[in-house]
Amino acid sequence: MDALRELLDTMRNLFMTLGQTVTVWDLIDILIIAIIFYRILTVMRRTSAGSVINAIILLLIVAWVSSIFNMKVLRYLFNQILQMGVIVLIILFQPELRKLFEEMSLRRFGGMFRRRVRHEDVEAVIDSVVSAAKAMTKTKTGALIVFEREIGLRDYEATGTRVDAIATSELVQNIFYHNSPLHDGALVIRDGRLLAASCMLPLSNNVNISRELGMRHRAGLGISERSDAVAVIVSEQSGTISVAIDGMLKRRLSDETFKTLLQNELMQKGRRKQIRASSRKVTGNDK
Repeated sequence: MDALRELLDTMRNLFMTLGQTVTVWDLIDILIIAIIFYRILTVMRRTSAGSVINAIILLLIVAWVSSIFNMKVLRYLFNQILQMGVIVLIILFQPELRKLFEEMSLRRFGGMFRRRVRHEDVEAVIDSVVSAAKAMTKTKTGALIVFEREIGLRDYEATGTRVDAIATSELVQNIFYHNSPLHDGALVIRDGRLLAASCMLPLSNNVNISRELGMRHRAGLGISERSDAVAVIVSEQSGTISVAIDGMLKRRLSDETFKTLLQNELMQKGRRKQIRASSRKVTGNDK
């Protein structure tokens, strides 16, 4: 009991000391650093940069061991590497750093300044894309459709042909019809409208992608790695539907799962709850 009381007294004294020395600004400082590291790790985890991070950690461990045991040659070598380390890291992680800065930019907090998109417009474009994808799976028509979210896709939009039209299933199918001049490349959708077609997207460098997947799937994964966009891919070989989100590919989706996934990713939470509630109510009435 005496030992336990002594331990509690020690912990109480420690917390009292911390309370006297740690200010609110210190806690805010720690919180900001934690958020920054969390965002960095989140972005790196979605991409192939994770293996590079592991290699860097291994090198730091070797450098630490060489310092402890006074290995002069290794210490000299690592000192030379560290002098150019920042430049090398910027070159290696340029795509990841760009995505990180875009996600942490004021665009995340500037939603109040953007044009409000009506829920009906989002629902309409989801219904149109789902209907078009169903039709294209039957004819095995390849398609790549990208929904822009918070991170803008203007650099990729500029590589295609501007459409700026209301989304309809027939128009989406006509764009990807194999004789159409716009069928190659991606269709970019912004704020519920078909913005541009035949857009060029970056290919994913992920070495773990299945070899049976073609350029459309690599392009869909690539744009999802570099932005928060949602990419829909209809396979020309198998006629299956896939969706790429945050560098992850969800393959061979059923029609119902595909539509639900788009609603979950593209619609506001409140509106999604209304749709689910109305859907359950209709199902209950049918019974």
